Amino acid sequence: MKITALSLLAGSAAAFAPAQVARTSTALSAEKSKALPFMNRPPLLDGSMAGDVGFDPLGLSNIDDVGIDLYWLREAEIKHCRVAMMAVTGFLQVEAFGPAPGCEAATAKCQTDAFWQIWNSHPQYIVAGLIMIMMVEAVSGIAATSGRESGDRAPGDFGLDPLGFMKGDPAKAERLKAQEVANGRLAMWAASGLILQGCQTHMGGIEAMSASLNDNMF
Repeated sequence: MKITALSLLAGSAAAFAPAQVARTSTALSAEKSKALPFMNRPPLLDGSMAGDVGFDPLGLSNIDDVGIDLYWLREAEIKHCRVAMMAVTGFLQVEAFGPAPGCEAATAKCQTDAFWQIWNSHPQYIVAGLIMIMMVEAVSGIAATSGRESGDRAPGDFGLDPLGFMKGDPAKAERLKAQEVANGRLAMWAASGLILQGCQTHMGGIEAMSASLNDNMF
């Protein structure tokens, strides 16, 4: 009887004792974006591409429709990076050293105004430029389409490296790729600024910077 009573008392006490629940954490902390630490990293932007810091607040990297996907977007970004770098170089070079041979009619420091001077004097130059752009777009479009289907070509890779910068050291090659994207993104902002301020002030980039410095100094 004593053993039975003790067993009942132990059972009753166990009923009021706090249960030992095995707590398993189900909340997985999502990886945060390097560029926007207050947002989660976009799933497809895993840092494998040069210059990828998880910046995609509009979710464009998740688009996979009508022929647009992350491969196509990276191809377009690298293309615009390269075009913008050449555009900024051309803007400043012509303003500083004068127009190219055959384009002497473009006397304006502002290249948006110089464009219309060339259009009025030599419209065939503009037409030739448009034809060249269409040819380049056709070649790059074929390369991008075939590369996306085969998986053998990285976006923006045309195998153009006459000076051999990308050969030898893989770490150096990755660093140069990241620098190209970073400088290209900066150049896109710079080209946009040059065109916008040229349309507004009709001044060249160097001319506008000099005027701004003089105003601030005096």
